[in-house]
Amino acid sequence: MQFDEFAAFEKNGWEHVVPSYEDYFGRLTVQSHPALLDALAVGPGTRMLDVAAGPGYLAAAAIERGATAAAVDFSASMIAHARQLHPEIEFQIADAAHLPFDDESVDAVGISFGMLHFPEPERALGEAARVLRAGGRVAFTAWALPERAVGFGMVLDAIQLHGKPDVGMPPAPPFFRFSDPGECVRVLTEAGFVDARAVEVEQTWHLVLPETPLDGLMHGGVRMAALLRAQSRSALAAIEQEVKTRVKAYTAHGELLIPMPCVLASAIKP
Repeated sequence: MQFDEFAAFEKNGWEHVVPSYEDYFGRLTVQSHPALLDALAVGPGTRMLDVAAGPGYLAAAAIERGATAAAVDFSASMIAHARQLHPEIEFQIADAAHLPFDDESVDAVGISFGMLHFPEPERALGEAARVLRAGGRVAFTAWALPERAVGFGMVLDAIQLHGKPDVGMPPAPPFFRFSDPGECVRVLTEAGFVDARAVEVEQTWHLVLPETPLDGLMHGGVRMAALLRAQSRSALAAIEQEVKTRVKAYTAHGELLIPMPCVLASAIKP
């Protein structure tokens, strides 16, 4: 596999960031879950599979709509945490490219911000197609381009200005590949799905000063965190100051309101 080293890097990283991921991104990523579940037509009687489930919030939201849900994630630590939060959900440790479910056994497959973490996203969509019944739906979310997802944009700009974007990390798929709606539609169509579409969904990152998006990306993720930690001490200090200057435009009553939209892509298995 082309990205073996990246896959190991991601898996190891996600075993160690469970509480901080939830603290920084939990309230953010769930904002797009209603639209994602709508795209999946989740309702009473739906059998949904939550892939790359993290803390299991998407599966839990599906159950609130009257669906039944199972969930998988490749991080044992994340699954252990999710089981504590949602004991009513069937969680399994599994890779998105090797789902432990029978052919045509679910009605919907949802992937909330997981595609950018997969070394082979096409294989993940192939597995989704395999486990979906005819007429079933797949949907995934991915961050919008950094010009739109401002929290990413300001940190990446600061690294470009004051640090080193190339720090010798494992070769990886492009982080913002699925920020392009056209690419989402193309990949879904090539995976054999029909009626593929992609739309942008608004989200807002609520942070309380003195924390900024730099703190969220440093402590709540893997790839961006590694990029930041690889900077020199002086560069990181300059990056931090740059971000503190930029967030002033998004401050309201001591809180930051950072635009962080996502792309929601969906399709149907014929």
